[in-house]
Amino acid sequence: MSDVSGRVSELRRTLEKYSHEYYVLDQPTVPDAEYDRLLRELEALEAANPELITPDSPTQRVGGAPLPQFESVQHEVPMLSLGNAFAEQEVEEFDQRIRQRLDRDEPVSYVAEPKLDGLALSLLYRDGQLVRAATRGDGSSGENVTLNARTIRAIPLRLRGEVPPLVEVRGEVYISKADFERYNKSADATGGKRFVNPRNAAAGSLRQLDPRLTAQRPLSFFAYAGAQLSDSELPATHGEFLQQLREWGLPVSPEHRVVEGPQGCLEYYADIGKKRDDLAYEIDGVVYKVNEYVLQRDLGFVSRAPRWALAHKFPAQEELTTVEAIEVQIGRTGAVTPVARLEPVFVGGVTVTNATLHNEDEVKRKDVRAGDTVVVRRAGDVIPEVVSAVVERRPADSTPFVMPTHCPLCGSPIVRREGEAVSRCTGGMICPAQVRGGLIHFVSRQAMDIEGLGTQVIDQLVTAGLVETPADIFLLSADQLVELERLGEKSAANLVAAIETSKQTELGRLLFGLGIRDVGHATARTLASYFGSLDALLGASVEDFEQVPDVGPVVAASLAAYFSDPGNRELLAALRAAGVTWPEHEPQTGPAEGPLTGRTFVLTGTLSSMPRSEARAALEALGAKVSGSVSKKTSGVIAGDKAGSKLTKAQDLGVPVLDEDAMAVLLAGDLSPIEKGD
Repeated sequence: MSDVSGRVSELRRTLEKYSHEYYVLDQPTVPDAEYDRLLRELEALEAANPELITPDSPTQRVGGAPLPQFESVQHEVPMLSLGNAFAEQEVEEFDQRIRQRLDRDEPVSYVAEPKLDGLALSLLYRDGQLVRAATRGDGSSGENVTLNARTIRAIPLRLRGEVPPLVEVRGEVYISKADFERYNKSADATGGKRFVNPRNAAAGSLRQLDPRLTAQRPLSFFAYAGAQLSDSELPATHGEFLQQLREWGLPVSPEHRVVEGPQGCLEYYADIGKKRDDLAYEIDGVVYKVNEYVLQRDLGFVSRAPRWALAHKFPAQEELTTVEAIEVQIGRTGAVTPVARLEPVFVGGVTVTNATLHNEDEVKRKDVRAGDTVVVRRAGDVIPEVVSAVVERRPADSTPFVMPTHCPLCGSPIVRREGEAVSRCTGGMICPAQVRGGLIHFVSRQAMDIEGLGTQVIDQLVTAGLVETPADIFLLSADQLVELERLGEKSAANLVAAIETSKQTELGRLLFGLGIRDVGHATARTLASYFGSLDALLGASVEDFEQVPDVGPVVAASLAAYFSDPGNRELLAALRAAGVTWPEHEPQTGPAEGPLTGRTFVLTGTLSSMPRSEARAALEALGAKVSGSVSKKTSGVIAGDKAGSKLTKAQDLGVPVLDEDAMAVLLAGDLSPIEKGD
């Protein structure tokens, strides 16, 4: 019994520490999954030993104490937490408990909503005017942050329409993903403090002692509940009340949905999980609430949570694990990337054993070392990364990471250009990693597009010594290929046929496939169009390359260095000798004349109306120039589904952003979608 009592005390101390870091200091040192795991262990021990429960146990309270710098506010109705579920069975058991308590057989209606990862906030409106805003605090009392809340544009200072004399609205303050990224980029540029995650950013921003600082932070707000409405009559259901909140002028998540029974809850959970990465804000699960208020009142509360609501968490996107070693990987261009080899950990739905550390500066900034306990994050299909080290758990004999001076694969020196964050192996085509990466890039879809020549086959060809350069690919025979593992006679014949077909290509594809430093697909096409032939490229100088649209001094230097290198010139001759051909033409120094002449556009994301290659051709046929990068001179950015950093840069620079409907107007010769931005 003394061992159990000791473990309970230890868990309480640890949870209180983590709670203080999370709620009060806004500086969490462990992911939510670690806190949840320890809390569930404590709940289980207290359930088995109820005599050990104390009023100040973390299981009996919510959140942390208010900051002493703020006035303490007593909540008229406690701001309780929610019970958590992590598996489908727990959701089904939740529904079963509700129906048993209500003594009903028919399905229960629920409102399912995204669980935002922000900071809970209570807003008190008297006669429709905002008079008080308070944080959750410890659930009974919170911090008066009224002046700060008034700076959040999403929060109305006065409600619209007919409003009860007294209404309390509860919701979540958050920062969108895009605003979070922009803020951190700005902080990097000015030497300011970076935020670890959007939730931390929202909490820290709302609790600034100076409201002027809060006003500078891009805070948003979603309302999700009401606590008291004087003596006015509530709507009959929670779904109707959310609509009422919207009519009063409060923002409500558009993703909420009324569902029936546990199956409806689980279907919503799956649906929102698929959309999670595309949402503008971070969520860590969904919340189910019994829809009918009369049933909520019948169900009541337990000590720290309502019986009629449940938070269904997503698999943890952050977890704790140990760094077993820090090694470096060599990329196609020689880029040297430090990688943490991890003790296997299940995070973001998969088992993770490696996580990127990006570059030397990032390792130093985060001070990650071999032997450290670290927070690892994986969101969607994003490569896992180390977020931070838990310094208090660091071994006494740990030493900082030092970037190696020579490539571990070929022994060539590793150098770092002045002004660049990335270190590179100088081995070039004598470095096995660069050879392999270069070959995979050369046969990719936007380059030579050799169907059937994937990563595994490339690996076997390199290992067998059959391919050392891209030119060797075009000399392969079916007899050689059939000797490879898992490649039968038919597959070998098909691959030889695909290689033969790819010999007839376009100059732009070939240039992109060569993997010239700083030359992407769009630049390769521009070069092919501008020079018209490989011989013209081979004879060009740095000054000649600088005359090409969208080619600056850095890219021009890379091009001149590539085409003057004897080894690269030998490769190009070998490709020609192997039968690789492409049409050549007279140099084209500018786009066609048309209504879009003098305009530059950038395409980003996935277009639903046509492939991007067709959109490019259509724009160029009207005289437009299509670039691969966004600048202040860009006339417009045409953004499709899942547009990325180019869209963000356009928004930062104030460049007009056009959807596909606006693009269709442009292609009809109407300049109105961009004239507003001129």
